[in-house]
Amino acid sequence: MEFVLTRNRGKIFEIILNRFEKRNALNSLFIQELTIAFLEADKDPEVRVIILKAQGKVFSAGADLEYLQQLQNNTYEANLEDSTQLKNLFKFIYLQKKLVIAQVEGHAIAGGCGLVTVCDFVFSVPEAMYGYTEVKIGFIPAVVSYFLIRKVGEAKARELLLTGKLVSAEYMEKIGIVNEVIDAEKIEEYVLAFAEKLSIETSANSIAATRAMIAEIQTYRPFDAMNYAAELNARVRMHDDCKRGIAAFLDKGEVNW
Repeated sequence: MEFVLTRNRGKIFEIILNRFEKRNALNSLFIQELTIAFLEADKDPEVRVIILKAQGKVFSAGADLEYLQQLQNNTYEANLEDSTQLKNLFKFIYLQKKLVIAQVEGHAIAGGCGLVTVCDFVFSVPEAMYGYTEVKIGFIPAVVSYFLIRKVGEAKARELLLTGKLVSAEYMEKIGIVNEVIDAEKIEEYVLAFAEKLSIETSANSIAATRAMIAEIQTYRPFDAMNYAAELNARVRMHDDCKRGIAAFLDKGEVNW
């Protein structure tokens, strides 16, 4: 692929933004290639954790300028098709079965910040700045808004989406988008160790079921949510992973997931 590199480490699959000469700015081809990379990782039964990272000094500066110019000449139908492509990428990252970690070693702006927002875990260097800056160029942060509101609530989402301001990694940690701020010289080793620990200590089926539950349970009314949770609980109990895990726990042993 032209803009995306992948590295398969067995249980860990790295997806690397590789358009550093353009500050990893997004365009239609870039989004297509990211989608292909995530599909590849999701289909590999050995892969347990995906790490999303970037080459260069910027994680992603949002949309490419030439791409933005092109959008101005599009018909509504062409713009809808293009917007749907980004929606499908974010939706796939959010709903696929594997854990996704963002390793952010540079600024994540607009669409780049959106990519970070849909990941399960985010580890950031302190120098990285974040922003949903679309309103400053007459655009809107539409696709990411759904995921941001779910994560941080309406009040904080309004503050970020309506002002388009840039905020620090420490601020994003405070509101719950970034999990931990780590110095640049330590982040590579830290994230890899974190991913390896997850891949060894957790059941693939349990992770997939829990990710799906987190996404779906919020769509139900309270009592319907409880019924859904009880049914899901019963189904997972029947899976081999659950039987192996409980047997190992009772025998005071460990499972090699």
